[in-house]
Amino acid sequence: MTTYHAHPIPPTALKELRSTDDGGRRTVPLTDEEGGSPLRCCLRRSAPGERIALVTYAPLRRWAAENGVDPGAYDEQGPVFIHAEECGGPQPDGLPFANAHRTLRRYSADGRILGGTLVDAPDDAAFHNAFDDPAVALVHVRAVEYGCFLYEVRRG
Repeated sequence: MTTYHAHPIPPTALKELRSTDDGGRRTVPLTDEEGGSPLRCCLRRSAPGERIALVTYAPLRRWAAENGVDPGAYDEQGPVFIHAEECGGPQPDGLPFANAHRTLRRYSADGRILGGTLVDAPDDAAFHNAFDDPAVALVHVRAVEYGCFLYEVRRG
């Protein structure tokens, strides 16, 4: 069976988001006193005292621009936490944020939603099922509670 990998926000996007977010707002760093915020730059939870920022991110818009397609009405943006400064990126140790119910939202190569699935926890079997449909090019993993983007998984 194929092993699937989580893709964090790409470094070029992070550099842009650390000054101006995808909503056009100036990024304002803050100190996370309590920790526990899900960081989309390194795919782990923040530690108490880390400098982070809450920014607006448009993951499908950026993916569509890379692939020369227009996501149309499926273009959306939402809040994500990132480190305020560069970090070491994710550690290759499995799927992050996998200890809770998640939604796997499937997208076609032209940026259209093909469906979604609620899973107890993301794992290789859940992604295998999502990519069983040859029309699926990309899967977003999202939090159930707020629908927030956590990371993406791509075919191949």
